[in-house]
Amino acid sequence: MRTIRAAAIGAVTLSLALAATACGGGSSNGGGSDSNPKTLTYWASNQGASIAIDKKVLQPELDKFEKQTGIKVKLEVVPWSDLLNRILTATTSGQGPDVLNIGNTWSASLQATGALLPWDADNFAKIGGKDRFVDSALGSTGAQGKDPAAVPLYSMAYALYYNKQIFADAGITKPPATWSELVADGKKIQAKGKQVIGAEGANVSENIHHVFVFAKQHGADFFTPEGKPDFTSDAAVAGVKQYVDLMAKDKAIPQGNAEYAQNQSVSDFAKGKTAMLLWQSAAANLKSQGLSESAYGIAPVPVQSGTPGTGTQVNSMVAGINLAVFKNSGNLDGATKFVKFMTSDAEQKILNTAYSSIPPVKGAQADPAFNNQANAVLKNTLAQSAAPLPQVADESQFETAVGTAVKELFADAAAGRAVTTESVKAKLQKAQQQMPTK
Repeated sequence: MRTIRAAAIGAVTLSLALAATACGGGSSNGGGSDSNPKTLTYWASNQGASIAIDKKVLQPELDKFEKQTGIKVKLEVVPWSDLLNRILTATTSGQGPDVLNIGNTWSASLQATGALLPWDADNFAKIGGKDRFVDSALGSTGAQGKDPAAVPLYSMAYALYYNKQIFADAGITKPPATWSELVADGKKIQAKGKQVIGAEGANVSENIHHVFVFAKQHGADFFTPEGKPDFTSDAAVAGVKQYVDLMAKDKAIPQGNAEYAQNQSVSDFAKGKTAMLLWQSAAANLKSQGLSESAYGIAPVPVQSGTPGTGTQVNSMVAGINLAVFKNSGNLDGATKFVKFMTSDAEQKILNTAYSSIPPVKGAQADPAFNNQANAVLKNTLAQSAAPLPQVADESQFETAVGTAVKELFADAAAGRAVTTESVKAKLQKAQQQMPTK
C-alpha cells in the first residue's frame, strides 16, 4: 500500500463488529443496481505527498472518463489514517462509495465482509480479462481459492533510498546489502553529524510491513498454514526485535522517529537530514519535495546475508493498491466501466508515472517509461523477492494489533526503556490475544 499510512487503531473494534454481519455484506438489498447511472462516488487513497497533489493527478483523468462515458465521478481522497475505518464503517452501514481504493493487504479481510463485488470470470471479462494483470499483483487480491475482491491498480515494493553525497562524505562507496553492513555504515554517517535511517515509528501499517519482512528473514510467517495467529514464535519475536533494535540498540533510527506517522521520514530524507530511507516507490514523493533524482540512489532492501530472493531472503512485502467496487452500488455498470478505464494501458501509464509506482497491468508495465534504473529495482523485487502479507480474513486486525505493538516498542526505545526479547514477546502475546476467536 502507499504512501503510508497508518491503519486506524479502531479497526480491531470495527472488524470484530463486522464479523457478526459478514455473511450479510454491505448491502441491505443483497446487491447493487444501475438505478443511478450518471454518477459515481470514488474514494481514492492518499498516494502523493498531499491530498492536493492527488486531486491534481486524478481530476483530469476523471474528467476524461466523464467525457468518454457521460458518468460524473465525485472524488474524495481519504488519508490512510482514516481509510480502513471509513471502509469498515461503510461495510456495516451499507453507505459507502461506488468505487474505492484499498490497500492490497486488506483484500482478504474486506472480502470476508461480503460487501465487495467479486471479480469472477464474467466481471474480469468486462475489463479485458484476468490475464492482463501480473501474477504477483493478483496474489494480493483476496483469499486463495476465491474470486478476487478487487482489481490491482498500483504495484509497489520497498527499496532502500540513499543520499549519494552523505555516503560519499562518510567514505561509503556502495549501499549496504545486509543489515550488519547498514549498522556499520551508520556509525560512519553519524560521525559526520547526519542521521542514519528514517522510520515511521507511530505508523501502524508502516510498522507491520517492515516487521513482516524481518520476520520472514528469520523464517516466521505470523500465521499458521491453517490461518491461525502465531505471533510469538521465536522467529517472529527475533524479527520484530531486530527492527526495533535499529533504534533501541543500534541507534540507527533517531529516537524522535518513534512519533513519526505522516511521512516525516520522507521529508527528513528529502531535506538531507537522513542518509537512508526504507519506502515504497518514493520517487514521485521525493520529487514533489524538491529532491532531484540525481541526488539519491536506489538499492534493494538489505537481507541478513547473501542476496534477496525467496524464503528467508524476502526483502519486501508485495505492496500496492487495489480497486474495489461496493456490491450495493447504484451504478454497477458504471463502476465496472470505471475500473476498466483506470486499469486500461493508457491510464495505467499516466497514473503509475505520476505516483512512481509499477503498473500491475502487463501491457503498461512493458512500456519503456517503466524501464529506468529505479523501476528496475522495484520490478525485480516484486518478481523475485517480495511476499504478500497473509491473505486471511483477520489480516486487517493483524496489521493493527501487531503494528500497534511495534509502535509501543518504539515508544519504549525512545524513552530509554529496555527492549528485550521478553518485552517483545509480551507485546506480541498481547497482540495475539486481541485477535478474533473462531
